[in-house]
Amino acid sequence: MTELDPSRTAVINVHWQRDIVTADGAFGPFFAEPVERRGVIAGADRLNRAARDAGATIVYTRVAFRPGYPDLFANCPLLALVAEHQALEDGTEGAAIVKELTPEAGDLVITHPRVTGFHGTELDVLLRGKGIDTVLFTGVATNVSVEGTAREAVNHGYRTVLVSDACSAASDEAHQATLDSFALLGEVSTTDALVAALKARTP
Repeated sequence: MTELDPSRTAVINVHWQRDIVTADGAFGPFFAEPVERRGVIAGADRLNRAARDAGATIVYTRVAFRPGYPDLFANCPLLALVAEHQALEDGTEGAAIVKELTPEAGDLVITHPRVTGFHGTELDVLLRGKGIDTVLFTGVATNVSVEGTAREAVNHGYRTVLVSDACSAASDEAHQATLDSFALLGEVSTTDALVAALKARTP
């Protein structure tokens, strides 16, 4: 059975934003269908609720850009699409986290203009300041920003867990390929297993 110390555990929710995961969002044609079909938003919500109840830390990373996109360096096809679709402008509805996963008081929200959540942000400092040594990842896309941020977490020395049924990619094949390869770097678990581990330590 998976064991977790809630006081040293954080759930990191990656890019649950309207422009990325809803059908009418800029990236909806890529991600909305698998997100809906696999029920991953509900899975992430269930994990977050159990983590809060147990006293764990909840983190959201969101990618967003200043009006006019002066901080967008489109050095890869993904970021070029952001510019093309005028997506994820900070302060717009598209850049907001979906209502099902709205951050609550005490949650940490990290906004960044790059593909992953650690680069150029205070995420590592905030986690270390709270004594976190274990991070559980939910979000989109499994094979891009989730995997990228999780690999950064490994390099920073965290015990790192991908939550297989609370992440999604544009295709099931891309999602599964990431889970298969990441097992060499960290752990792959399920919402059920992690919720059970958290409830076992809930006061």
